Order: sequence, then C-alpha cells, then structure tokens
Amino acid sequence: MSDQPGADFWGDVACGGARRHPVGLGLPSFFLGGFECSALRRPDGHRLDLLAATDHDRLCAGDFGMLRRHGMASARDGLRWHLIETAPGRYDWSSLLPMVRAARQAGVRVIWDLCHYGWPEGLDIWSGAFVERFAGFAAAAARVVEAESGHPPILCPVNEISYWAWAGGETGRFGPAASGRGAELKRQLVRASIAATAAVRAAVPEARFIHAEPAIHVVAGTAEPDAVAAAERHRISQFEALDMVSGRLAPELGGGPDMIDVVGVNYYPDNQWYAGGATIPLGHHAYRPLRAILAEVEARYGRPLIVSETGAEGTAKPAWLHYVGGEVRAARRAGVAVEGICLYPVLDYPGWEDDRPCDVGLFSAADAQGRRRVDPDFGDELARQRAGAVPAGAGAKEAAPAADAWVDA
Repeated sequence: MSDQPGADFWGDVACGGARRHPVGLGLPSFFLGGFECSALRRPDGHRLDLLAATDHDRLCAGDFGMLRRHGMASARDGLRWHLIETAPGRYDWSSLLPMVRAARQAGVRVIWDLCHYGWPEGLDIWSGAFVERFAGFAAAAARVVEAESGHPPILCPVNEISYWAWAGGETGRFGPAASGRGAELKRQLVRASIAATAAVRAAVPEARFIHAEPAIHVVAGTAEPDAVAAAERHRISQFEALDMVSGRLAPELGGGPDMIDVVGVNYYPDNQWYAGGATIPLGHHAYRPLRAILAEVEARYGRPLIVSETGAEGTAKPAWLHYVGGEVRAARRAGVAVEGICLYPVLDYPGWEDDRPCDVGLFSAADAQGRRRVDPDFGDELARQRAGAVPAGAGAKEAAPAADAWVDA
C-alpha cells in the first residue's frame, strides 16, 4: 500500500489502451436534487422502498420538473434491484423506465444508484453469487439507462459501503442484520462494487462512476495518548472502502485506480463526534471545517469530488446549506475540484425505523392530489447559493458547464 496520496499514486491510468485522466461527470448544474432510494430490510423483516413511500416512483415527472424550476438540472436517484431482477439474470425494467424517461423529458441528468442497501429475495449477500449477479445486473442496467436516456450512464455502484458494513454487518441495524461481521461485509460489498464497475465498463465504456462514502471526523475525549491514537484510527477507517476499491488496500480484491472517476462525499450535521461520546457541534473548536475534509479526500484519491449527500432537518435546513455552500466555495477557491452539491433527500420522507415524517426536503410529501409544497426558506437559501459565484482555483475550472454562477465562475 502506498503511503503517498494524490497524483503520485494515481498518475495517468491506463484503461483499454487509452490514457484516462481525472475528469469529472459533466453535470449540467452544480446543485443536484437527491431522491431517497433506500431499499433496506429492517431487522423485523419489513423491507423499505423509499421511492414508493415518497411517491417519487409515480410522481417522477412532476418531481424532475420541480427540480428544473429551482435551477437543478442534475439529480441522484436509484434503481430497485430487488424489483428488477425477478429471477437470476431475468430483468423487469418496468419500475425504472418511467423514471429514466421522465428525467430525459425534463432535461435532468441523473446519477443512478445501482444498490442502495437492497438486493433480491433469496440471494445470499455473503455468497459469490451475490457478486456475480450484481455485476450482471449492473451491466444490463447500464445498457438500459444509456438507451433510454440518450447519454452514457453515471452510476454509483454500491452506496455507502462503509455505513452499510457498520449498520448491516456490525450492529445489526438493517439487512443483513449481522453482528461482528462488519469487516467481512465491507470486503464483500467492495468485491461487488469492483465487479459491477468492470462489467459496466465492458458493456458501456463511456459510463462514469461515483463512489459515495460518509466523511467523518472523530476526536478523542481526553488527551491520553492511547485515546488520541484510537480516535485517529477510527477517523482513518472512513477511507478503508475506497482504499480497497482503488487498490491501495487489499489489492487481492481486484481494485485499481481506474475504478474511481469521482469521489462522492456524504456529509451531515452529525458526522463529527467525540469517540464514544456526543456529536461535536458546528462552531466548536474541535469541529473540523468541511473545506479541510474535502481537501483531504481529494489529496488522497486525486479525483474530483461531489458532495453527494447533505442536508438537515426542520428549521436547520437553510442554515446548514448556508454552511456547506460557504465551505465548498472556500474549498474551490483553494483549488479543490468540487463539482457539485446534492440536497439529500430533496423530498420529505418517512423515517426508516418508525415512519415518522422527516422534514428534510426542499419539497414536501405529496398531498392527495399529488402536489408538493416548497419550503420557502430553504428555497430562498438555495437561490442565494446558486447565485454565489466562486472564484475558480486550480481544478475548479474543470467543473462541468452549467447555467448557474457556481460553474460559470
């Protein structure tokens, strides 16, 4: 494993006889709307389907239209593998096609999640068949998305490998609801991600990939050296999954630099905490600025970034976007190639554990007539952020062209 992050590790990556350089996604807007597409199974056996629970699956045309009216021509959305693969290697695309077609009609470019915590019934997630079937599904999905959208697909193979390994493999919070097997599940999900990426590249060579992982910061509660070292090990563990995907760690899994095009950074108000203790509040002296986190991730992987998930709840939504927008502007001024910010989720949704209404979105849950309300304060803050031009530093100019001031800067 190399000790040197960034360009010394990546260099120019050979891929199919051509030289691949760190180029971005070509998104048409800097801000994205993210549709919650979790398909996890709770420990009680109940499977969630957030695309259905938020009515996005049936109201997708109106939802994409609302994104456009608020200056977002880019989005994150998801495929429901458990609905699509009805038998090994047999696919029913009826749950996906209306969404792809609605996005194309609205002029919205979508980053599609292939696996967001859910997989088909009867498939053992710990098995080799899981990896093989996911690779086959990914290649088939890439072909369908390209044919229906008119663009090479932009894909996130496995969302939040690190979090899924912890929640599903270590603490039993959702499927596979195991305990003490987090490291094993992480390696298995990495295998699946690598296999899917390779299969898609063979099927649709122009496809692009993001790998979205949580960005965290962990601080020791005391100055005792062992506690400080343990907290730092915990903090550094956030990079394990992408280190494996990129071949820096566990190269026997098949990873390599060409597996990653853009790194997705998922970041929320509770992503910094004291080891074994409370969340570090924004503004506290121990709170690490997001700009520094983004710079560290870019330096480690030598790839452009996107803030692939961020948001807060209730009246905190505008203030949180104000903070994140300011930090991303600062990072771009310093030359960090951040290509976008995804409001996630962009729709209010029912909570995973108790179905409580979560007031997180720019848009509300749909009423009986299929109408959604806009959060006016959040909308005003988004408009202010979209108007906030960013002086381009090294790398910032490489961001995709778009109609708002962020990318035109």
